[in-house]
Amino acid sequence: MSDILFRGGRAFLAADVFAEAVLVRDGRIAAVGTETDVLRRATPGHETVDLDGGLLTPGFTDAHIHPVQAGLERTKCDLAEVYGLPEYLERVAAYARANPDHEWIDGGGWDMAAFPGGLPHRSQLDFVERPAYLIQRDHHAAWVNTRALELAGITRDTPDPADGRIERDADGTPSGVLHEGAMDLVGLLTPRPTADDQAAALLSAQSYLFSRGITGWQDAIVGSYAGSDDQLPTYVAAAASGALKARVVGALWWDRTRGAEQIEELIARRESARGLERFSAGSVKIMQDGIAENFTAAVIEPYCRCGGTGLSYVDPALLKDYVAELDRHGFQVHFHAIGERAVREALDSFTGTDPANRHHIAHLQIIEPSDVPRFAALGVTANLQPLWATHHAQMDELTIPFLGDERSAWQYPFADLLAHGTRFCAGSDWPVSNADPIQGMHVAVNRTEPGGSVHAGYPTAQTPFLPGQSLDLATALTAYTAGSAWINHDDDAGTITPGNRADLVVLDRDPFAEPQGEIWRTEVAMTFVGGELVHRR
Repeated sequence: MSDILFRGGRAFLAADVFAEAVLVRDGRIAAVGTETDVLRRATPGHETVDLDGGLLTPGFTDAHIHPVQAGLERTKCDLAEVYGLPEYLERVAAYARANPDHEWIDGGGWDMAAFPGGLPHRSQLDFVERPAYLIQRDHHAAWVNTRALELAGITRDTPDPADGRIERDADGTPSGVLHEGAMDLVGLLTPRPTADDQAAALLSAQSYLFSRGITGWQDAIVGSYAGSDDQLPTYVAAAASGALKARVVGALWWDRTRGAEQIEELIARRESARGLERFSAGSVKIMQDGIAENFTAAVIEPYCRCGGTGLSYVDPALLKDYVAELDRHGFQVHFHAIGERAVREALDSFTGTDPANRHHIAHLQIIEPSDVPRFAALGVTANLQPLWATHHAQMDELTIPFLGDERSAWQYPFADLLAHGTRFCAGSDWPVSNADPIQGMHVAVNRTEPGGSVHAGYPTAQTPFLPGQSLDLATALTAYTAGSAWINHDDDAGTITPGNRADLVVLDRDPFAEPQGEIWRTEVAMTFVGGELVHRR
């Protein structure tokens, strides 16, 4: 492999620190500095990449993402690229016509904000004679038709599972929306993907993520959940064959219907991936609550208008012992926590744990102010999904009215966390939302919808959402690079430093030199993994 010289723009090293040129040799960063000094180090016949005024950054690492699930959904009835009931039904009808031999209409990507009260109805899907199972964009609910309910034997007498809810009409008849754990009542009946399907989905997702500059990630659910199958064999096979080029950590799913007895199984699952260069499974994912929009996020005070305080999926009285044992076995714990009670329960469970395991809490939609300083004090990383911190239909119509003014002001407090010294990593939760880190950075800085977003026409899309919680671009970029590489224990990536692996991204412009309201326009021109070109626009 010949030397590669990057010149003709700037390389981002750290906040307010840039270099003119970078040299890569044998897949590693060999030199960083002025163009004259770096060129002196290059071997004859080296390759030159002209940045053309753009920016060279470390490769992005997505700290919370679901690529296999995303890859599978892209091959099914995909509603993510359209919005509104007429458009959804048109897409369903087209899928049914194109796939007459499929026993089910399955897929997903619908948005709660497209329906009054956030809830579609089974009758809207009854025009297809086959059973239908469509996962909500956030993956916390499913929309099903009457035929699917009949096949699953779900009636007005079917009780809600402990970790979910069956939405019902006034007379108790299931309405066609299954929340959280209730999704499995139908989801497990849908056709199972084959091993080849899963492998193809992973490689399709990998190619797409490379096009967005993502060179590594943490898969936030490796296990069976919400009708999806275990992805661990898929990752192990892809890593062993060399098909997996990205660096990936799998967060093994904590079965919330079980207790500490599953830890020995988690240890065995971790061991099954040991020794692989591109994949490891040293993290455990605990989903402590649901989401605010369907009132399953765990909150301290009851929701406005509807009452209730949400769900804590793992008994808080037991959670600390589970986390302590996982910590003793060297696992990283990766929490899902949306509501302020779930965030507090997660923080409480980390008391006395080893910071070297690099525990983190994802989403962090609502944090009670007194809990903000505890992240840094406990050595817990805040795993941000910045793209959600805007005024959009779901936020303004379904979330704020049920949280109330005071609690709504506690949402996504990035600047407050930073002021207390909290370490950040960042991710997308794709396919829940856009995988593009540039779009996430735009929101982290501006707290407005990216100008090219599907929701850009929403009346308040360009009104900053709690603008006092904005981050500067260098901090946001560092979260997606050094911060997320660190959370994956990938200590020779994430920064452009001599000796580090040459996971690099060439951006088509320098967003630090552009108006901050234009960050979203930046695109990935080239992506390198270990010095190998894996994407060119």
